[in-house]
Amino acid sequence: MPSYRRVLVLGGARSGKSRTALQLAEQASLQRIYVATAQAFDDEMRERIALHRLERDQSWQTVDAPLELPQAIQAQTGPDKAVLVDCLTLWLSNIVLAERDPAHQADRLLHAVRDAQGPLILVSNEVGQGIVPSTPLGRSFRDEQGRLNQRIAEACDAVVFVAAGCPILIKPAPALDLRLA
Repeated sequence: MPSYRRVLVLGGARSGKSRTALQLAEQASLQRIYVATAQAFDDEMRERIALHRLERDQSWQTVDAPLELPQAIQAQTGPDKAVLVDCLTLWLSNIVLAERDPAHQADRLLHAVRDAQGPLILVSNEVGQGIVPSTPLGRSFRDEQGRLNQRIAEACDAVVFVAAGCPILIKPAPALDLRLA
């Protein structure tokens, strides 16, 4: 796979998207920065965070950015660094829970992604392929996440979709020929 400056890695829960993103970052012989957006509010989440940390060796520096992700991207990206953000879904959830305006925060994030001064890999869940959430908050979050993914995908040089641990390059993609005859 060719190298790209900004890559979005999408997939469902437990699809292998974080592992794929780590492998992409580790292909670069650069300093590695892991920007974590998770917050450990309970034992189950603390365990998930610990497992993610075990996936990374000592060559990784971890930066926590549960809310201030645009600033972390601006501060950490550089031509000598590979920066991996995991994940945009947790970041957006943190934004919603903090009662910040998701659209405004997405604008700020988009600017940071576009202005990144070095290799940047972003991980996000594709939440629109599952069941329709039963609550207005759930449906609103799903819609915000879908809009965020679309905007970030547009700003990225490449988009990789991961299903069952198999990465599929979906951007750049060949032009669609929709002629019926």
